Amino acid sequence: MASIEVGILGATGQVGQQFVALLTHHPWFRVAWLGASERSAGKPYREATAWRLPALLTDSVGRLKVQAAAPAGAPKLVFSGLDSSVAGDIEAAFAQAGHIVVSNSRNYRMEATVPLLIPEVNADHLALLAAQGAATGWKGRIVTNPNCAVVVLAMALAPLRQFGLKKTMITTLQAISGAGYPGVPSWDILGNVIPFIGGGEEEKIETETNKILGAVKSGRVENHPVTVSAAVTRVPVHNGHTGSIAVALEQQPDLDTIIDAWNSFRGKPQELGLPSAPPQPIVYLTEQNRPQPALDANRDDGMTVTVGRLRRCPVLGYKFAALGHNTIRGAAGAAILNAELMHREGLL
Repeated sequence: MASIEVGILGATGQVGQQFVALLTHHPWFRVAWLGASERSAGKPYREATAWRLPALLTDSVGRLKVQAAAPAGAPKLVFSGLDSSVAGDIEAAFAQAGHIVVSNSRNYRMEATVPLLIPEVNADHLALLAAQGAATGWKGRIVTNPNCAVVVLAMALAPLRQFGLKKTMITTLQAISGAGYPGVPSWDILGNVIPFIGGGEEEKIETETNKILGAVKSGRVENHPVTVSAAVTRVPVHNGHTGSIAVALEQQPDLDTIIDAWNSFRGKPQELGLPSAPPQPIVYLTEQNRPQPALDANRDDGMTVTVGRLRRCPVLGYKFAALGHNTIRGAAGAAILNAELMHREGLL
């Protein structure tokens, strides 16, 4: 298969670097264009970015000259790791110019004709793209992936919809990499738990989940009726967002039935054999002290959500722990998987 040239917006940031690392040896996509702020424009990428990942920065990407974050000269397919403070106008400009923007930013996630996509869960939401042009006037399109904590919750809840999902409560333990670099000052985070994350983090969990778990009917998403209550914390962990989750179900399946629903869950990425798709997107761990970020966040190159500690809950019915890699499955890897699905569906 001939390689498809792609660009990266916000290429010098933490998510942008993750895009570069994950795309370096991608069988379909080749990084050909890098966009960032005016202060980085004109510099070779290796000089414009403070590379923070253990993966090696290749010469082919390191010597690429960083461009201003404007559509001229960019490939048709562009991944966005832009900060939400600037992403809205820039992504709209790219979409208006005819580009396909696969975004990690929050700005367009809740727009009626913009898919908020987890390919295993709601691949059918790509049908919204048919109405996006008429609704926005864009020649191109925007597709988004969820908030990094929402990915963990929505993946864990998706197989439970068959049991009549009614309510869920989640307390997150979110890694410092979710705050970008340099993230949270060491005096604030070491030996500490911070019970607040700005940017509407709790509200995103409580609204995005319903859209993702919903169904497309008559050209629009009918949100899932599950009631979501979220409390978020920042903890001294490098990578991996953990959720302590409780759920109320209309039915009362036994624990083994729920575990089987997680372990047998598959979606379009597995059916199509997409390059970034884990063979089993949700893995239940039987050890009493799992999942753990240090041991489980990188499973299947960071694309698998791990679940454990399922037990009865005296308040809602069931409770468990779930974990996902926040900058891979919750950010760059999620967007790449979205683009892979779009390519196989003929939407690029």
